[in-house]
Amino acid sequence: MTASFSGSPSVSESLLDRIRPALEREISGAVRLRRRLHEVPDLSGQEGPTRDIVLAEMPGDLIGMVAGTGALVRVGGAGPAIGVRAELDALAVVERTGVPWASTRTGAMHACGHDVHLAALVALCRALQAVPGAVPLVAVLQPREETYPSGAQDIARSPLLRAQGITAIVGAHVQPTLPRGQVAATPGTVNAAADEFQVVVRGRGGHAAYPHQTSDPVLALAHVVVALQRVVSRDVDPTNSAVLGVSTLSAGTAANVVPDEASARGTVRALRERTREHVHARLVEIAELVARAHGCEATVEITRGEPVLDNDVALAVRAGALLTELGLTVSRPLTSFGADDFSYLSAAYPGLMMFVGVDGGPGARLHSGDFLPTDDAVRDVAMTMLCGYLAAAERIADDRLAAQTNL
Repeated sequence: MTASFSGSPSVSESLLDRIRPALEREISGAVRLRRRLHEVPDLSGQEGPTRDIVLAEMPGDLIGMVAGTGALVRVGGAGPAIGVRAELDALAVVERTGVPWASTRTGAMHACGHDVHLAALVALCRALQAVPGAVPLVAVLQPREETYPSGAQDIARSPLLRAQGITAIVGAHVQPTLPRGQVAATPGTVNAAADEFQVVVRGRGGHAAYPHQTSDPVLALAHVVVALQRVVSRDVDPTNSAVLGVSTLSAGTAANVVPDEASARGTVRALRERTREHVHARLVEIAELVARAHGCEATVEITRGEPVLDNDVALAVRAGALLTELGLTVSRPLTSFGADDFSYLSAAYPGLMMFVGVDGGPGARLHSGDFLPTDDAVRDVAMTMLCGYLAAAERIADDRLAAQTNL
């Protein structure tokens, strides 16, 4: 028996009892699909062939193409539906796994588990198609998760998705920092907002032998970079974590020439929107004032990326209970300064992103050419998606019961 929830406990019980055997029957085929997808990865913005392979295996009705190379597919009839997202794109990484089904595309690899996510979603959709009366599911085949502009942001704005009566949206992502068999279904914040910035300092260049005749932007920028380190350590409440990091520096072309300008690029991460805005403001203020103190001028350009990813608390709790019923272990709460553009979808609908422990190989790291989750990951991700779907289905049942009670 599955965990009972308020309102209509029979919904999750009966659906799980009926869907789980059907899903188990789909796993072997999903493993074959995963290997096929892994062999022919497509980079962000070029995912049409990957999408078409998935659509050929996907049951249901094609709603339409979204975000350029993405697609929406509905499994089930009319009424409120649950969205489940999987990503289409691969990374510009050279594969080093050596398996017979390694990437045949030079410089492209599914090094973030998107092949596993796609195959698991297909398995879940095929299982639901075989179960009469299941709550409708909308499969969100998302492009451009790994690059800007975000595919999820485009889909969240799509009238095609809004027209589907989405009540909640679910995602699952492999995570090699968790042991296989563990799944993180963390209530509340799980990923940070992620922004990029560029600071350009303009001064007055000249001969390096006559520094007194210049306003050196390189020196000014060096002081800006050092001063920015105080933002997190002194301007942010220690209980509200943030990251401000400078990752690239660029200035000049000759050792004996003071250039006219110097630039730096970096990232800002924050787990709260208020902290995010505060760090942005201090970044601009410090860069401008420190540059001015050195006789230069600074301009700051901030490119806003993914918002904070917050899991719906009720969905996370319900999914966690179901994971336990399926023999998976709910891990410790998992929060990181990583970012996933699923946050655009979870900002538009009640959302749940879960992280699935996998065996990805010795020293496995996401985005590494050595990263290769075992085939067991397909089943674990599919079962995790099922738990998220069932938790959202329970919410629909609760809402219907509440509406009937209020009549």
